[in-house]
Amino acid sequence: MTSSKELATYCDNLLQSCQFKDYAPNGIQVGGKATVSRIVSSVTASRAAIEFAAACQAEILLVHHGMFWKSEPTVITGWKKERIAALLKHDINLLAYHLPLDAHPKLGNNARLAQECGWTTSFRFGEQDLLNFGILPENQNTLAALAGRLERVLGRKPVCIGNPERSLRHAVWCSGGAQGYFQAAIDAGADVYITGEISEAQYHLAKETDTVFISAGHHATERYGVQALGEHLAAAFGIKHRFFDENNPA
Repeated sequence: MTSSKELATYCDNLLQSCQFKDYAPNGIQVGGKATVSRIVSSVTASRAAIEFAAACQAEILLVHHGMFWKSEPTVITGWKKERIAALLKHDINLLAYHLPLDAHPKLGNNARLAQECGWTTSFRFGEQDLLNFGILPENQNTLAALAGRLERVLGRKPVCIGNPERSLRHAVWCSGGAQGYFQAAIDAGADVYITGEISEAQYHLAKETDTVFISAGHHATERYGVQALGEHLAAAFGIKHRFFDENNPA
């Protein structure tokens, strides 16, 4: 049997979580059973994910989006109370890793998104090395082709700003809500920037700089890191792992 504390310490070291300045606590956010034989991974610590973990008799719910954020009220009421109550009822540990899981060069969201889409990272840069620069393969060298690849991989149509026949070579990507890094991608020489969300300002910046912007979905672009980490832990500790997905269009 593996202890929940041992597994969390292993993740802390693997992801080097202490090196990140984050918006949320990384590691165990809610304590549960002391020993672990089953883990469930999910993008977000939603009520549905918690109920799935309970049905699987998992001792750990491993997520990218936990339940405690610096921008939120600190009181535990409403939906947050109900989620925590469900975790405590079933004695499930909530283990969450935010930016460390985005950035990991092998198991991270950005690395795994690239793997799924057939991109190769040349180098990482920007705030906490969250941005990835790479050369697109020949079969994705137009916006139409790249968007088609993303739609096939992620199962949802991306929002694209730019000429569909525009020739593309240099790409920068960052999963999730990273639209604020668009200017950094432009400055790095990107022909296209791929992330999970779009705000009003990115439309104008894309048009005025002739740089393609793609919003492929926050949830969709962050499915793969937590699955990869869950599978890695299952192999490393000889425990069972299942991934829980939700049809989240955002």
